[in-house]
Amino acid sequence: MEEVNNNSKKQSINVLFCGPDFPASHNYTKEYLQQYPFIQVDVVPLADVPNVIEKYHLCVVKNMRMDSNVISRANRMNIIMQFGVGIEGVDIEAATKKGIRVARIPGDLTGNAASCAEMAIYLTLGLLRKQNDMLISIKQKTLGEPIGETLLGKTVFILGFGNIGIELAKRLQPFGVKIIATKRSWVSHAPPGSEPSERHIENGALDDLVDEKGNHEDIYEFASRADIVVCCLSLNKETAGTVNKPFIASMKKGALIVNIARGGVLDYDAIAESLQSGHLGGLGIDVAWTEPFDPNDPILKFSNVIITPHVAGVTEHSYRSMAKLKIQSGHLGGLGVDVAWTKAFDPNDPILKFNNVLITPHVAGVKQHSSASGGT
Repeated sequence: MEEVNNNSKKQSINVLFCGPDFPASHNYTKEYLQQYPFIQVDVVPLADVPNVIEKYHLCVVKNMRMDSNVISRANRMNIIMQFGVGIEGVDIEAATKKGIRVARIPGDLTGNAASCAEMAIYLTLGLLRKQNDMLISIKQKTLGEPIGETLLGKTVFILGFGNIGIELAKRLQPFGVKIIATKRSWVSHAPPGSEPSERHIENGALDDLVDEKGNHEDIYEFASRADIVVCCLSLNKETAGTVNKPFIASMKKGALIVNIARGGVLDYDAIAESLQSGHLGGLGIDVAWTEPFDPNDPILKFSNVIITPHVAGVTEHSYRSMAKLKIQSGHLGGLGVDVAWTKAFDPNDPILKFNNVLITPHVAGVKQHSSASGGT
């Protein structure tokens, strides 16, 4: 065992977690890696990352902006990844030029999407039942106030029907709501061998999850009919500021917005003005325009605003699942590897002598269906 440990140290793999936020991400990872001493996990303050990144083989960015300047210093880096689904903070082009892979953990595999969907419902119910006003009533020892609203009979617009949107639709159905949703492309196909009368599957969800489907050009029309808009869009150049003045103007007076995606999907000035005018009936956000969000921001003075500290996906189930998946999939360089340091990994590499290392020839996404459809 001593010999193995000594050899392991020579072949050590250094993992960098950027910043102390989202502590469960590095705590659970360290917990699951205790029996693998050749993998060193360090948590480094954000300001120090550029100065030390050259020492590491893998970087978990969390909420740090990984720009070309920082990436240029990552001379030993093999993978930059997010502990979750959003990689908008990584300059993918710069990483690619540097020969560094960029990865994320799909939310549907870990319970992250389900956790975010539950948070969306929590924020929605909090707004409908006037959570902040209820706290005032408790302090004032007032019973029977405020008068809230129910989800029953409401129209919910899911803006971005990806993994989170699917999980949200599943959980909304029992509330007796009408669900309308948009996404840029709806892919419909029947399962192999199914009859025409059988229900088709779209993006992994049954047709009956959504009452009405639309594309991106339909968002204003859908917003005009919704009582609640739930933002589930990924943040990129095309989606930044999607919920802007024209979008909000198209909404019903008193309608609600819930955002569990990324803060940049909402235009700050448009939100602030619509809250001030009373056109927007309420705002529930788990993500903000800058994070950590300023607790003294003027938006938070409104009683119909509920904010949570970016914890939609932070649950025991999802974070432990992500830590395990990160290890099992080989993203931490050991235990099980499908993506190696070089495209054609040396079969005589010293790391393969350990009996706790398993490698496959980059075939994780290679199966009959995915190959036929162009997937990798």
